[in-house]
Amino acid sequence: MNLEILPVRLAGAAENMAIDFLLLQRYPRAGSARFRHYGWRAPAYTFGFSQKIAFVRSQISSEEVPELCRRPTGGGLVDHRHDWTYALVIPRGHRWEEQRALQSYRAIHAALAAALIVQGVPAEIQAVAPADDLSVGPSVCFQRAELYDVVHALSGEKIAGAAQKRNKNGLLFQGSIGRAAAGSAVDWELFHGDFCARLATALETEAAPTPWPEFHEDEVSGLVEQYASSDWIDYR
Repeated sequence: MNLEILPVRLAGAAENMAIDFLLLQRYPRAGSARFRHYGWRAPAYTFGFSQKIAFVRSQISSEEVPELCRRPTGGGLVDHRHDWTYALVIPRGHRWEEQRALQSYRAIHAALAAALIVQGVPAEIQAVAPADDLSVGPSVCFQRAELYDVVHALSGEKIAGAAQKRNKNGLLFQGSIGRAAAGSAVDWELFHGDFCARLATALETEAAPTPWPEFHEDEVSGLVEQYASSDWIDYR
């Protein structure tokens, strides 16, 4: 099994969410894990599948006109204007896919924190859960650190969080790193390569740059339309 590193692409919020889901649904080679870092064509927010749309809209300034999309994964509201976004897909049957959510969360964030440390960022894993468990309620991702998030060792500020989805095909892990919390000295291109290499080592495989998957055009456009629809965004 290789860790396929896909090319970096810019897209709108609905398209990015649709592509992440399709990466979970479609494998060009059986047993390959996939990683992609991507950007946003316009200011965008995404929010977890279970979040209430009324809460989400209450957290966005009336002066902002961002793209807004409900994610296929869980988690809180994420402002993508100043973050470093990625997705990792693990196929069915791999030990990370079979682990409990907290175990895979910790393993991926351990690789992320190690790559940040190389960049001079005093990053560490949040080892203690907050005393008040708000995980099932409305939340804004970077307002506080949850168990096994990546935090700044000195200030305690949250640097990275993520959300997961499991289905019959495997595990989708969608992650976000706050650039400001990580600091201005980070070389994000070098970080990208080091993070992928550390993930590959943890997965007991090798990282391999891979061409973009040949998705069926109608399948992509149909799913983008679904993710951009008011039925999806206002689902709850």
